[in-house]
Amino acid sequence: MILTSEGAGQFQPHKSKVNYMTTATKTTSVETRHVLSADERQIEQAVLAEIHGLFSNPTGNQRETYDTLIARTPIADGVTLEAVDRDGVSGWWVRPTGAPAGRAILFLHGGAYMLGSAKAYRGLASQVAVRAGVAAFVADYPLSPEHVFPAAPEAAAALRRWLGRQGVSQVALVGDSAGGGLALSVLGDTATTAPAIASISVFSPWLDLAMTGASFVSPDIHDPIFQPEMLRGPAGAYLAGADPKDGRASPLYAVPEVLPPLLIQVGADEILLDDARRYAQAAADKGGEVRLDIFEGLHHVFQSATRDLPTARRALDEVAAFLTRHWA
Repeated sequence: MILTSEGAGQFQPHKSKVNYMTTATKTTSVETRHVLSADERQIEQAVLAEIHGLFSNPTGNQRETYDTLIARTPIADGVTLEAVDRDGVSGWWVRPTGAPAGRAILFLHGGAYMLGSAKAYRGLASQVAVRAGVAAFVADYPLSPEHVFPAAPEAAAALRRWLGRQGVSQVALVGDSAGGGLALSVLGDTATTAPAIASISVFSPWLDLAMTGASFVSPDIHDPIFQPEMLRGPAGAYLAGADPKDGRASPLYAVPEVLPPLLIQVGADEILLDDARRYAQAAADKGGEVRLDIFEGLHHVFQSATRDLPTARRALDEVAAFLTRHWA
């Protein structure tokens, strides 16, 4: 789905304290669905079998198994990797050759707020970074149940400020699943003005921890990865009694009046489909550029399967092109 601007010109830096690019015009919702070829549907079934096989026969605990899955995304050629563990910040710089100074991608990983690590996500972050020609910082943040809400969104906002202290003047936010929710939660930190948020791209974002979307219960949705009960447990552990409709936990309930350009990619069979649809429409109603691409026949965060799925590679090409268009 592409939400196309009506009469919007080039995005200019917004002069309010939120400091990202926007337009005041309304948008019209136009959904773009991507159909999967028969050949690629067969590849998708093999990818899903590999995922299910890994979790059916784990080689470690749940976090180790998840990291094993995510780390299958290959690290792109032409990048240097640098571990960071200082100033209360942990993660990895993934720098393509020739990346410009002053711009960076902040990559916030998924894992239902309980799983995932920056080290495991270096491959996926590198695939975005190389395509965009911009350095990415893939960040660790506090995970539940050891660290409950609002530790994760507070850490995400602090990471933006930390990047500013590293000389970054413009940042693009990228995240998958829970990390997509964290990326959009950063918009609620209106006290932070730098670095400017140039754009946001999220994959299958988890935006409503109250899980009120129709796709959670629709008989027409056949999610090959998740059932609703698989997310209720992590949501409860992360929230620890907090309101699931708090906008810092569920950005769907706190769509800001001013947004940077936004790209959302999601699978048509995901229970999170309506998280993406509802946020996209609410954001479009605020004005600005919002693009929602829905991919038929593909699983949650299919973009990580760059080894196998041509559509995963093309989707990341689109992400990179979107990020590139919106640097000031």
